[in-house]
Amino acid sequence: MEEPVNYSVADDIGHIELNRPDAANTIDLPLARALGEAAERAAGDTNVRAVLLSGAGPRFCGGGDVGRFAGAEDPSGYVHELAMTADAAIEILQTMAKPVVVAVSGAVAGGGLGIMLAGDVVVAAAGTKFVFAYPKIGLTPDCGTSVALPLAMGRQRALAFALRGTPLSADEAREEGLVAEVAADPLERARELATIWAAGASEAYGQARRLLRAGADRPREESRRDEADTIAARSTSAEARDLFAAFLGR
Repeated sequence: MEEPVNYSVADDIGHIELNRPDAANTIDLPLARALGEAAERAAGDTNVRAVLLSGAGPRFCGGGDVGRFAGAEDPSGYVHELAMTADAAIEILQTMAKPVVVAVSGAVAGGGLGIMLAGDVVVAAAGTKFVFAYPKIGLTPDCGTSVALPLAMGRQRALAFALRGTPLSADEAREEGLVAEVAADPLERARELATIWAAGASEAYGQARRLLRAGADRPREESRRDEADTIAARSTSAEARDLFAAFLGR
């Protein structure tokens, strides 16, 4: 039986791949649990300097597995457990001190948006469709989507996207702030970015992404202290010392 999430490491890049291609990589409990386990492995592996997230098959993630919802003995209890488990996995991706790039194609819907937005740079295939999806089946956001969408798009654009119910094309998603790039081969481009990060000042990239993500959710004074503490600690790291020497020796 294939795993719902594949995890591998090569060239200092941890690759997390959603692996339910026959079900559009929709999110059920086994996938949510496996995503959390893979994220924990990537976060804790000192050999991993950058993380690449993608989906097997033609579609990145079609959101929650509605069939599993409907077929559960206790649908409400199942959905609650799934939402909590999936968001815990996403939080690990969001908070790890390593840069994360995401390659998407085909479709990104519902909770797939939350998984996607756990990354720092999203690269989309030209034909990708982005769909809020929740109200069409009478549901509301999970997977951190209610927080991530307004941060990515701005509140008015996020509300318009959510309430109009109209899919966004890849180009529209780039214009609206959902994705950073549109590429002919998003996985290749995402791997290129991860390779650059892994070969560069990966620790600095990781701490920079942590600070940028944390800043919107806390008082300015807390951000000020965290920034000062982090840059002070970074200034005496082996990585920074080597880069200082290279810069000053130019």
